Amino acid sequence: MNSLANRLKRWLYLVHRWLGIGLCVVMLAWFVSGMVMLYVGYPKLTPAERLAGLPALPAEGCCVPLAVARAAVPAPPPAPAARRAAPAGEGWRLTSVAGRPRYVFGDEGRHPAAVDALTGRWIDGVSRDDALASARHFAHGAAARWRDQVQEDAWTHSRALDGHRPLHRVEVDDAEGRWLYVSSTTGEVVRDATFTERSWGWVGAWLHWLYMFRGGAFDGWWTDIVIWLAVAGSVSALTGLVVGLWRWRFRGRYRSGRRTPYADRAARWHHVAGMAGGVLAFTWVLSGLFSMNPWKLFDAPGPRPDRAAYAGGPLDAAQAPDPARVLQALAAQGTAVREITWHRSAGEHIALAHGAGAPRLFVGAAAQAADALPDATWRNAAARLLPGARIVDAERLDRHDAHYYAREPHTMTGPRERPLPVWRLRFDDPNGTWVVIDPRTGLLQQVSDGHRRVDRWLFAFLHSFDLPALLAARPAWDLWMLGFSVAGALLAGTAVVTGTRRLWRRPQAAWVRRRRSAP
Repeated sequence: MNSLANRLKRWLYLVHRWLGIGLCVVMLAWFVSGMVMLYVGYPKLTPAERLAGLPALPAEGCCVPLAVARAAVPAPPPAPAARRAAPAGEGWRLTSVAGRPRYVFGDEGRHPAAVDALTGRWIDGVSRDDALASARHFAHGAAARWRDQVQEDAWTHSRALDGHRPLHRVEVDDAEGRWLYVSSTTGEVVRDATFTERSWGWVGAWLHWLYMFRGGAFDGWWTDIVIWLAVAGSVSALTGLVVGLWRWRFRGRYRSGRRTPYADRAARWHHVAGMAGGVLAFTWVLSGLFSMNPWKLFDAPGPRPDRAAYAGGPLDAAQAPDPARVLQALAAQGTAVREITWHRSAGEHIALAHGAGAPRLFVGAAAQAADALPDATWRNAAARLLPGARIVDAERLDRHDAHYYAREPHTMTGPRERPLPVWRLRFDDPNGTWVVIDPRTGLLQQVSDGHRRVDRWLFAFLHSFDLPALLAARPAWDLWMLGFSVAGALLAGTAVVTGTRRLWRRPQAAWVRRRRSAP
Protein backbone atom coordinates (compact mmCIF):
# COMPACT_ATOMS: atom_id res chain seq x y z
CA MET A 1 0.00 0.00 0.00
CA ASN A 2 2.80 2.39 0.91
CA SER A 3 4.55 1.47 -2.32
CA LEU A 4 1.44 2.38 -4.31
CA ALA A 5 1.07 5.67 -2.47
CA ASN A 6 4.72 6.51 -3.06
CA ARG A 7 4.40 5.65 -6.72
CA LEU A 8 1.33 7.90 -7.01
CA LYS A 9 3.17 10.74 -5.32
CA ARG A 10 6.11 10.34 -7.63
CA TRP A 11 3.88 10.45 -10.69
CA LEU A 12 2.09 13.56 -9.41
CA TYR A 13 5.45 15.23 -8.82
CA LEU A 14 6.62 14.33 -12.31
CA VAL A 15 3.38 15.42 -13.99
CA HIS A 16 3.42 18.76 -12.19
CA ARG A 17 7.13 19.31 -12.80
CA TRP A 18 7.13 18.66 -16.52
CA LEU A 19 3.77 20.20 -17.30
CA GLY A 20 4.92 23.23 -15.33
CA ILE A 21 8.16 23.44 -17.27
CA GLY A 22 6.30 23.10 -20.56
CA LEU A 23 3.53 25.58 -19.74
CA CYS A 24 5.07 28.12 -17.35
CA VAL A 25 5.67 30.73 -20.07
CA VAL A 26 2.11 30.32 -21.40
CA MET A 27 0.67 30.59 -17.89
CA LEU A 28 2.73 33.69 -17.18
CA ALA A 29 1.50 35.24 -20.43
CA TRP A 30 -2.11 34.47 -19.51
CA PHE A 31 -1.88 36.12 -16.09
CA VAL A 32 -0.01 39.22 -17.29
CA SER A 33 -2.24 39.72 -20.33
CA GLY A 34 -5.32 39.17 -18.16
CA MET A 35 -4.32 42.16 -16.03
CA VAL A 36 -3.99 44.30 -19.16
CA MET A 37 -7.43 43.21 -20.37
CA LEU A 38 -9.05 44.48 -17.19
CA TYR A 39 -8.60 47.96 -18.66
CA VAL A 40 -7.84 47.64 -22.38
CA GLY A 41 -9.87 45.23 -24.47
CA TYR A 42 -9.66 43.84 -27.97
CA PRO A 43 -10.56 46.52 -30.55
CA LYS A 44 -14.24 46.71 -31.40
CA LEU A 45 -16.71 49.26 -32.70
CA THR A 46 -19.42 49.65 -30.08
CA PRO A 47 -22.94 50.78 -31.01
CA ALA A 48 -22.34 54.12 -29.30
CA GLU A 49 -19.07 54.66 -31.18
CA ARG A 50 -20.70 53.78 -34.49
CA LEU A 51 -23.63 56.15 -33.98
CA ALA A 52 -21.23 58.94 -32.95
CA GLY A 53 -19.55 58.68 -36.35
CA LEU A 54 -22.81 59.03 -38.31
CA PRO A 55 -24.46 62.31 -39.41
CA ALA A 56 -28.16 63.01 -39.02
CA LEU A 57 -30.24 61.49 -41.83
CA PRO A 58 -31.97 64.08 -44.04
CA ALA A 59 -35.69 64.42 -43.49
CA GLU A 60 -36.32 65.64 -47.04
CA GLY A 61 -35.34 63.84 -50.23
CA CYS A 62 -34.62 60.58 -48.45
CA CYS A 63 -35.07 57.96 -49.56
CA VAL A 64 -36.14 55.53 -52.27
CA PRO A 65 -38.86 53.26 -50.86
CA LEU A 66 -37.64 50.39 -48.75
CA ALA A 67 -39.24 47.83 -51.11
CA VAL A 68 -37.45 49.33 -54.13
CA ALA A 69 -34.09 49.20 -52.36
CA ARG A 70 -34.68 45.64 -51.17
CA ALA A 71 -35.53 44.51 -54.70
CA ALA A 72 -32.23 45.91 -55.98
CA VAL A 73 -30.20 43.39 -53.96
CA PRO A 74 -29.19 40.22 -55.88
CA ALA A 75 -30.18 36.94 -54.29
CA PRO A 76 -27.36 35.69 -52.02
CA PRO A 77 -25.95 32.17 -52.29
CA PRO A 78 -27.70 29.55 -50.13
CA ALA A 79 -26.85 29.95 -46.44
CA PRO A 80 -25.65 27.02 -44.30
CA ALA A 81 -28.42 25.14 -42.52
CA ALA A 82 -27.36 26.50 -39.12
CA ARG A 83 -27.95 30.03 -40.36
CA ARG A 84 -31.20 29.34 -42.23
CA ALA A 85 -32.86 28.75 -38.87
CA ALA A 86 -32.62 32.46 -37.99
CA PRO A 87 -35.44 34.78 -39.10
CA ALA A 88 -34.70 36.27 -42.49
CA GLY A 89 -34.37 40.00 -42.85
CA GLU A 90 -32.80 40.71 -39.47
CA GLY A 91 -30.40 43.61 -39.57
CA TRP A 92 -32.07 45.92 -42.12
CA ARG A 93 -30.75 49.42 -41.59
CA LEU A 94 -30.82 52.91 -43.05
CA THR A 95 -27.47 54.41 -42.19
CA SER A 96 -24.92 56.76 -43.78
CA VAL A 97 -21.70 56.12 -45.66
CA ALA A 98 -19.48 59.08 -46.57
CA GLY A 99 -22.38 61.37 -45.70
CA ARG A 100 -24.87 59.71 -48.07
CA PRO A 101 -27.85 57.68 -46.85
CA ARG A 102 -27.40 53.98 -47.52
CA TYR A 103 -29.54 50.92 -46.92
CA VAL A 104 -27.82 47.82 -45.53
CA PHE A 105 -29.64 44.50 -45.72
CA GLY A 106 -28.67 41.34 -43.88
CA ASP A 107 -25.98 41.03 -41.23
CA GLU A 108 -22.37 39.91 -41.10
CA GLY A 109 -23.30 36.24 -41.19
CA ARG A 110 -25.75 36.50 -44.11
CA HIS A 111 -23.97 38.25 -46.94
CA PRO A 112 -24.60 41.93 -46.15
CA ALA A 113 -25.60 44.04 -49.12
CA ALA A 114 -25.81 47.81 -49.49
CA VAL A 115 -28.02 50.05 -51.67
CA ASP A 116 -27.62 53.77 -52.23
CA ALA A 117 -30.71 55.22 -50.55
CA LEU A 118 -30.89 58.20 -52.92
CA THR A 119 -30.61 56.38 -56.24
CA GLY A 120 -31.65 52.81 -55.38
CA ARG A 121 -28.41 51.48 -56.89
CA TRP A 122 -26.91 48.31 -55.45
CA ILE A 123 -23.36 48.86 -54.22
CA ASP A 124 -21.38 46.14 -55.98
CA GLY A 125 -17.94 47.13 -54.70
CA VAL A 126 -16.08 49.63 -52.55
CA SER A 127 -12.96 51.18 -54.04
CA ARG A 128 -9.95 52.59 -52.25
CA ASP A 129 -11.27 56.15 -52.75
CA ASP A 130 -14.73 55.12 -51.50
CA ALA A 131 -13.21 53.64 -48.34
CA LEU A 132 -11.11 56.72 -47.71
CA ALA A 133 -14.14 59.00 -48.10
CA SER A 134 -16.14 56.81 -45.73
CA ALA A 135 -13.41 56.84 -43.08
CA ARG A 136 -12.85 60.60 -43.33
CA HIS A 137 -16.53 61.35 -42.92
CA PHE A 138 -16.83 58.90 -40.02
CA ALA A 139 -13.87 60.67 -38.34
CA HIS A 140 -15.63 64.05 -38.77
CA GLY A 141 -13.23 65.34 -41.40
CA ALA A 142 -9.95 64.36 -39.71
CA ALA A 143 -7.00 63.80 -42.03
CA ALA A 144 -6.75 60.18 -43.13
CA ARG A 145 -4.72 58.02 -45.45
CA TRP A 146 -5.46 54.65 -46.98
CA ARG A 147 -2.95 52.08 -45.76
CA ASP A 148 -3.86 48.85 -47.48
CA GLN A 149 -6.51 46.19 -47.89
CA VAL A 150 -6.36 43.19 -45.59
CA GLN A 151 -8.23 39.94 -45.44
CA GLU A 152 -7.51 39.61 -41.73
CA ASP A 153 -4.98 41.15 -39.37
CA ALA A 154 -4.22 41.12 -35.64
CA TRP A 155 -7.23 43.32 -34.80
CA THR A 156 -9.88 41.81 -37.08
CA HIS A 157 -10.02 38.13 -36.15
CA SER A 158 -13.71 38.36 -35.23
CA ARG A 159 -15.97 36.08 -37.26
CA ALA A 160 -18.57 38.88 -37.20
CA LEU A 161 -16.47 40.64 -39.85
CA ASP A 162 -16.42 37.74 -42.31
CA GLY A 163 -19.17 39.21 -44.47
CA HIS A 164 -17.17 42.43 -44.92
CA ARG A 165 -13.81 41.00 -45.96
CA PRO A 166 -11.46 42.06 -47.40
CA LEU A 167 -11.24 45.18 -45.26
CA HIS A 168 -9.84 48.55 -46.23
CA ARG A 169 -7.51 49.79 -43.49
CA VAL A 170 -7.42 53.58 -43.10
CA GLU A 171 -5.18 55.49 -40.70
CA VAL A 172 -6.81 58.56 -39.14
CA ASP A 173 -4.90 61.52 -37.75
CA ASP A 174 -7.03 62.11 -34.67
CA ALA A 175 -6.37 62.30 -30.94
CA GLU A 176 -6.78 58.52 -30.53
CA GLY A 177 -4.60 57.57 -33.51
CA ARG A 178 -7.29 55.25 -34.86
CA TRP A 179 -7.17 52.72 -37.62
CA LEU A 180 -10.59 52.44 -39.24
CA TYR A 181 -11.55 49.25 -41.05
CA VAL A 182 -14.00 49.78 -43.91
CA SER A 183 -16.18 47.01 -45.36
CA SER A 184 -15.47 46.17 -48.99
CA THR A 185 -19.12 45.09 -49.26
CA THR A 186 -21.13 47.94 -47.71
CA GLY A 187 -18.57 50.74 -47.40
CA GLU A 188 -19.28 51.18 -43.69
CA VAL A 189 -16.70 51.54 -40.98
CA VAL A 190 -17.05 48.22 -39.18
CA ARG A 191 -14.16 48.38 -36.69
CA ASP A 192 -11.84 50.91 -35.13
CA ALA A 193 -8.58 50.26 -33.31
CA THR A 194 -7.07 53.10 -31.32
CA PHE A 195 -3.33 53.52 -30.74
CA THR A 196 -3.86 52.50 -27.11
CA GLU A 197 -5.75 49.34 -28.10
CA ARG A 198 -3.15 48.40 -30.69
CA SER A 199 -0.21 49.05 -28.36
CA TRP A 200 -1.51 47.34 -25.24
CA GLY A 201 -3.30 44.72 -27.32
CA TRP A 202 -0.06 42.89 -28.09
CA VAL A 203 0.44 42.16 -24.38
CA GLY A 204 -3.30 42.03 -23.73
CA ALA A 205 -6.01 40.35 -25.81
CA TRP A 206 -3.72 39.24 -28.66
CA LEU A 207 -1.43 37.45 -26.21
CA HIS A 208 -4.20 36.22 -23.91
CA TRP A 209 -6.20 34.56 -26.68
CA LEU A 210 -3.06 33.19 -28.36
CA TYR A 211 -3.85 35.05 -31.55
CA MET A 212 -0.37 34.34 -32.86
CA PHE A 213 -2.03 31.10 -34.03
CA ARG A 214 -4.85 32.91 -35.87
CA GLY A 215 -4.85 33.92 -39.51
CA GLY A 216 -1.87 31.78 -40.52
CA ALA A 217 -0.85 28.17 -40.98
CA PHE A 218 -2.26 27.22 -37.56
CA ASP A 219 -5.61 29.01 -37.98
CA GLY A 220 -7.57 25.78 -38.36
CA TRP A 221 -5.96 24.41 -35.20
CA TRP A 222 -6.38 27.52 -33.04
CA THR A 223 -9.40 26.26 -31.08
CA ASP A 224 -7.77 22.91 -30.33
CA ILE A 225 -4.49 24.57 -29.36
CA VAL A 226 -6.23 26.83 -26.82
CA ILE A 227 -8.39 24.00 -25.44
CA TRP A 228 -5.56 21.53 -24.92
CA LEU A 229 -3.19 24.12 -23.47
CA ALA A 230 -5.94 25.07 -21.01
CA VAL A 231 -6.54 21.39 -20.18
CA ALA A 232 -2.83 20.89 -19.56
CA GLY A 233 -2.68 24.11 -17.54
CA SER A 234 -5.59 22.98 -15.38
CA VAL A 235 -3.92 19.62 -14.71
CA SER A 236 -0.66 21.37 -13.88
CA ALA A 237 -2.39 23.73 -11.42
CA LEU A 238 -4.38 20.91 -9.79
CA THR A 239 -1.38 18.62 -9.35
CA GLY A 240 0.57 21.59 -8.02
CA LEU A 241 -2.11 22.16 -5.39
CA VAL A 242 -1.89 18.53 -4.26
CA VAL A 243 1.91 18.53 -4.20
CA GLY A 244 1.97 21.87 -2.42
CA LEU A 245 -0.33 20.61 0.32
CA TRP A 246 1.78 17.48 0.77
CA ARG A 247 4.98 19.46 1.13
CA TRP A 248 3.62 22.20 3.40
CA ARG A 249 4.12 21.74 7.14
CA PHE A 250 0.87 22.79 8.76
CA ARG A 251 2.20 21.49 12.09
CA GLY A 252 5.80 22.00 12.97
CA ARG A 253 8.50 23.21 10.63
CA TYR A 254 11.40 21.90 8.60
CA ARG A 255 14.97 22.16 9.93
CA SER A 256 15.30 25.51 8.22
CA GLY A 257 12.54 26.85 10.45
CA ARG A 258 10.22 27.27 7.48
CA ARG A 259 7.01 25.50 6.59
CA THR A 260 8.28 24.85 3.08
CA PRO A 261 11.19 22.48 2.44
CA TYR A 262 12.72 24.50 -0.39
CA ALA A 263 15.95 26.36 0.27
CA ASP A 264 16.11 27.90 -3.21
CA ARG A 265 14.38 31.29 -3.18
CA ALA A 266 12.49 30.86 -6.45
CA ALA A 267 11.26 27.37 -5.46
CA ARG A 268 10.28 28.65 -2.02
CA TRP A 269 8.28 31.56 -3.44
CA HIS A 270 6.67 29.22 -5.95
CA HIS A 271 5.48 27.03 -3.09
CA VAL A 272 4.23 29.98 -1.03
CA ALA A 273 2.44 31.57 -4.02
CA GLY A 274 0.83 28.24 -4.79
CA MET A 275 -0.45 27.89 -1.24
CA ALA A 276 -1.78 31.46 -1.26
CA GLY A 277 -3.32 31.57 -4.75
CA GLY A 278 -3.21 28.06 -6.15
CA VAL A 279 -6.94 27.47 -5.90
CA LEU A 280 -7.67 30.71 -7.73
CA ALA A 281 -5.02 29.93 -10.33
CA PHE A 282 -6.62 26.55 -10.94
CA THR A 283 -10.19 27.88 -11.21
CA TRP A 284 -9.05 30.77 -13.41
CA VAL A 285 -7.31 28.53 -15.95
CA LEU A 286 -10.19 26.03 -15.80
CA SER A 287 -12.75 28.79 -16.42
CA GLY A 288 -10.66 29.94 -19.38
CA LEU A 289 -11.01 26.41 -20.75
CA PHE A 290 -14.79 26.59 -20.31
CA SER A 291 -14.87 29.87 -22.27
CA MET A 292 -14.11 27.79 -25.37
CA ASN A 293 -17.14 25.54 -24.79
CA PRO A 294 -14.87 22.50 -25.23
CA TRP A 295 -16.48 19.50 -26.93
CA LYS A 296 -19.76 21.47 -26.87
CA LEU A 297 -20.22 20.81 -23.16
CA PHE A 298 -22.67 23.68 -22.78
CA ASP A 299 -24.79 23.00 -25.87
CA ALA A 300 -28.16 21.73 -24.68
CA PRO A 301 -29.72 18.75 -26.52
CA GLY A 302 -33.15 18.89 -28.09
CA PRO A 303 -35.06 21.71 -29.80
CA ARG A 304 -34.07 25.31 -29.27
CA PRO A 305 -36.41 28.30 -29.05
CA ASP A 306 -37.87 29.04 -32.48
CA ARG A 307 -36.95 32.68 -33.05
CA ALA A 308 -38.61 32.69 -36.47
CA ALA A 309 -41.91 31.55 -34.94
CA TYR A 310 -41.64 34.29 -32.32
CA ALA A 311 -40.87 36.94 -34.95
CA GLY A 312 -43.89 35.83 -36.97
CA GLY A 313 -41.96 35.35 -40.19
CA PRO A 314 -39.42 37.28 -42.22
CA LEU A 315 -39.47 41.01 -42.72
CA ASP A 316 -41.66 42.22 -45.57
CA ALA A 317 -40.54 45.55 -47.04
CA ALA A 318 -44.11 46.39 -48.05
CA GLN A 319 -45.34 46.14 -44.44
CA ALA A 320 -42.33 47.72 -42.72
CA PRO A 321 -42.47 51.34 -41.49
CA ASP A 322 -41.66 53.78 -44.28
CA PRO A 323 -38.36 55.59 -43.56
CA ALA A 324 -39.53 58.89 -45.09
CA ARG A 325 -42.50 59.01 -42.71
CA VAL A 326 -40.28 58.19 -39.74
CA LEU A 327 -37.79 60.92 -40.60
CA GLN A 328 -40.44 63.53 -41.30
CA ALA A 329 -42.34 62.77 -38.11
CA LEU A 330 -39.25 63.14 -35.95
CA ALA A 331 -38.00 66.21 -37.86
CA ALA A 332 -41.28 67.92 -37.00
CA GLN A 333 -40.40 67.33 -33.34
CA GLY A 334 -36.84 68.61 -33.80
CA THR A 335 -35.36 65.16 -33.29
CA ALA A 336 -32.32 64.14 -35.32
CA VAL A 337 -32.06 60.53 -36.47
CA ARG A 338 -28.70 58.92 -37.22
CA GLU A 339 -29.90 55.45 -38.13
CA ILE A 340 -33.10 53.46 -38.57
CA THR A 341 -33.26 49.70 -37.99
CA TRP A 342 -36.10 47.38 -38.97
CA HIS A 343 -37.17 44.22 -37.17
CA ARG A 344 -39.95 41.66 -37.21
CA SER A 345 -40.91 41.36 -33.57
CA ALA A 346 -43.80 39.36 -32.12
CA GLY A 347 -45.51 39.40 -35.52
CA GLU A 348 -45.20 43.18 -35.91
CA HIS A 349 -43.03 45.10 -38.36
CA ILE A 350 -41.23 47.74 -36.32
CA ALA A 351 -38.62 50.41 -36.93
CA LEU A 352 -36.33 51.91 -34.32
CA ALA A 353 -35.02 55.40 -34.95
CA HIS A 354 -31.64 55.85 -33.26
CA GLY A 355 -30.25 59.19 -32.22
CA ALA A 356 -29.80 60.82 -28.86
CA GLY A 357 -31.41 58.92 -26.00
CA ALA A 358 -33.55 55.80 -26.31
CA PRO A 359 -34.57 54.66 -29.81
CA ARG A 360 -38.01 55.83 -30.98
CA LEU A 361 -40.47 53.10 -31.93
CA PHE A 362 -42.63 53.02 -35.08
CA VAL A 363 -45.00 50.21 -36.04
CA GLY A 364 -46.45 49.03 -39.36
CA ALA A 365 -46.34 50.38 -42.91
CA ALA A 366 -47.99 53.60 -41.75
CA ALA A 367 -45.05 54.19 -39.40
CA GLN A 368 -47.31 54.75 -36.42
CA ALA A 369 -45.34 56.18 -33.50
CA ALA A 370 -45.73 54.14 -30.32
CA ASP A 371 -44.38 54.15 -26.79
CA ALA A 372 -44.41 50.34 -26.63
CA LEU A 373 -45.99 47.26 -28.13
CA PRO A 374 -49.08 45.98 -26.27
CA ASP A 375 -48.07 43.41 -23.65
CA ALA A 376 -50.46 40.86 -25.13
CA THR A 377 -48.61 41.05 -28.47
CA TRP A 378 -45.23 39.84 -27.21
CA ARG A 379 -46.71 37.54 -24.55
CA ASN A 380 -48.76 35.65 -27.14
CA ALA A 381 -45.76 35.45 -29.46
CA ALA A 382 -43.57 34.14 -26.62
CA ALA A 383 -45.86 31.13 -26.27
CA ARG A 384 -44.77 30.09 -29.77
CA LEU A 385 -41.07 30.00 -28.89
CA LEU A 386 -41.16 26.43 -27.59
CA PRO A 387 -44.04 24.33 -28.89
CA GLY A 388 -45.13 21.87 -26.23
CA ALA A 389 -43.64 23.93 -23.40
CA ARG A 390 -45.47 26.32 -21.10
CA ILE A 391 -44.42 29.60 -19.56
CA VAL A 392 -44.39 28.84 -15.84
CA ASP A 393 -43.04 32.11 -14.50
CA ALA A 394 -42.81 35.74 -15.62
CA GLU A 395 -40.57 38.13 -13.71
CA ARG A 396 -40.14 41.84 -14.36
CA LEU A 397 -36.54 43.03 -14.01
CA ASP A 398 -36.08 46.67 -13.12
CA ARG A 399 -32.38 46.27 -12.46
CA HIS A 400 -29.62 43.97 -13.62
CA ASP A 401 -29.01 40.70 -11.82
CA ALA A 402 -26.53 37.81 -11.91
CA HIS A 403 -27.78 36.55 -15.30
CA TYR A 404 -28.85 39.74 -17.07
CA TYR A 405 -26.31 42.50 -16.69
CA ALA A 406 -24.08 44.90 -18.62
CA ARG A 407 -20.31 45.15 -18.73
CA GLU A 408 -17.99 48.02 -19.63
CA PRO A 409 -17.61 48.63 -23.38
CA HIS A 410 -13.99 47.41 -23.57
CA THR A 411 -14.83 43.97 -22.18
CA MET A 412 -15.66 40.94 -24.30
CA THR A 413 -19.44 41.23 -23.73
CA GLY A 414 -19.46 45.00 -23.30
CA PRO A 415 -21.13 45.89 -26.62
CA ARG A 416 -24.24 43.88 -25.72
CA GLU A 417 -27.01 46.28 -24.82
CA ARG A 418 -29.05 45.33 -21.76
CA PRO A 419 -32.02 47.71 -21.56
CA LEU A 420 -34.34 47.94 -18.56
CA PRO A 421 -37.04 47.18 -17.62
CA VAL A 422 -37.44 43.75 -19.20
CA TRP A 423 -39.42 40.59 -18.57
CA ARG A 424 -37.84 37.21 -17.93
CA LEU A 425 -40.02 34.27 -18.93
CA ARG A 426 -39.27 30.75 -17.66
CA PHE A 427 -40.41 27.69 -19.60
CA ASP A 428 -41.01 24.15 -18.33
CA ASP A 429 -39.08 22.48 -21.18
CA PRO A 430 -36.40 19.86 -20.31
CA ASN A 431 -33.61 22.41 -20.88
CA GLY A 432 -35.11 24.96 -18.47
CA THR A 433 -35.19 27.79 -21.02
CA TRP A 434 -35.26 31.41 -19.89
CA VAL A 435 -36.12 34.22 -22.31
CA VAL A 436 -35.66 37.93 -21.63
CA ILE A 437 -37.90 40.27 -23.67
CA ASP A 438 -37.87 44.05 -23.94
CA PRO A 439 -41.58 44.87 -23.44
CA ARG A 440 -41.21 48.16 -25.29
CA THR A 441 -40.06 46.66 -28.59
CA GLY A 442 -40.83 42.98 -28.10
CA LEU A 443 -37.25 42.13 -29.09
CA LEU A 444 -35.53 39.13 -27.53
CA GLN A 445 -32.65 40.39 -25.40
CA GLN A 446 -31.36 37.09 -24.04
CA VAL A 447 -32.10 33.38 -24.45
CA SER A 448 -30.50 30.86 -22.11
CA ASP A 449 -30.94 27.32 -20.91
CA GLY A 450 -29.66 25.33 -17.94
CA HIS A 451 -26.44 24.40 -19.74
CA ARG A 452 -25.63 28.03 -20.55
CA ARG A 453 -26.40 29.13 -17.01
CA VAL A 454 -23.89 26.59 -15.73
CA ASP A 455 -21.41 28.05 -18.21
CA ARG A 456 -22.19 31.51 -16.85
CA TRP A 457 -20.89 30.45 -13.43
CA LEU A 458 -18.04 28.19 -14.54
CA PHE A 459 -16.68 30.67 -17.07
CA ALA A 460 -17.85 34.26 -16.58
CA PHE A 461 -18.00 34.29 -12.79
CA LEU A 462 -14.85 32.27 -12.07
CA HIS A 463 -12.91 34.16 -14.74
CA SER A 464 -13.89 37.73 -13.89
CA PHE A 465 -16.09 37.71 -10.76
CA ASP A 466 -18.68 39.65 -12.72
CA LEU A 467 -21.64 39.78 -10.37
CA PRO A 468 -23.21 43.26 -10.68
CA ALA A 469 -22.70 43.90 -6.95
CA LEU A 470 -18.99 43.06 -7.25
CA LEU A 471 -18.51 45.10 -10.43
CA ALA A 472 -20.06 48.09 -8.68
CA ALA A 473 -17.71 47.74 -5.69
CA ARG A 474 -14.73 49.48 -7.21
CA PRO A 475 -11.86 49.86 -6.53
CA ALA A 476 -12.30 46.78 -4.29
CA TRP A 477 -13.04 44.64 -7.38
CA ASP A 478 -9.90 45.96 -9.10
CA LEU A 479 -7.74 45.19 -6.07
CA TRP A 480 -9.16 41.66 -5.89
CA MET A 481 -8.64 40.95 -9.58
CA LEU A 482 -5.16 42.47 -9.66
CA GLY A 483 -4.20 40.77 -6.39
CA PHE A 484 -4.91 37.23 -7.47
CA SER A 485 -3.53 37.95 -10.96
CA VAL A 486 -0.24 39.09 -9.41
CA ALA A 487 -0.20 35.93 -7.28
CA GLY A 488 -0.77 33.87 -10.44
CA ALA A 489 1.97 35.76 -12.29
CA LEU A 490 4.34 35.15 -9.34
CA LEU A 491 3.42 31.46 -9.40
CA ALA A 492 4.12 31.21 -13.15
CA GLY A 493 7.17 33.48 -13.03
CA THR A 494 8.90 31.42 -10.35
CA ALA A 495 8.06 28.32 -12.38
CA VAL A 496 9.90 29.88 -15.33
CA VAL A 497 12.98 30.39 -13.13
CA THR A 498 12.98 26.93 -11.55
CA GLY A 499 12.09 25.23 -14.84
CA THR A 500 14.90 26.98 -16.70
CA ARG A 501 17.37 25.95 -14.03
CA ARG A 502 16.28 22.31 -14.23
CA LEU A 503 16.49 22.23 -18.01
CA TRP A 504 19.93 23.86 -17.89
CA ARG A 505 21.18 21.57 -15.12
CA ARG A 506 21.15 18.39 -17.21
CA PRO A 507 23.18 19.59 -20.24
CA GLN A 508 25.53 21.40 -17.84
CA ALA A 509 26.07 18.20 -15.83
CA ALA A 510 26.67 16.24 -19.03
CA TRP A 511 29.22 18.86 -20.15
CA VAL A 512 31.04 18.58 -16.79
CA ARG A 513 31.16 14.77 -17.07
CA ARG A 514 32.58 15.00 -20.58
CA ARG A 515 35.23 17.47 -19.41
CA ARG A 516 36.26 15.20 -16.56
CA SER A 517 36.47 12.11 -18.76
CA ALA A 518 38.48 13.90 -21.45
CA PRO A 519 42.22 12.81 -21.59
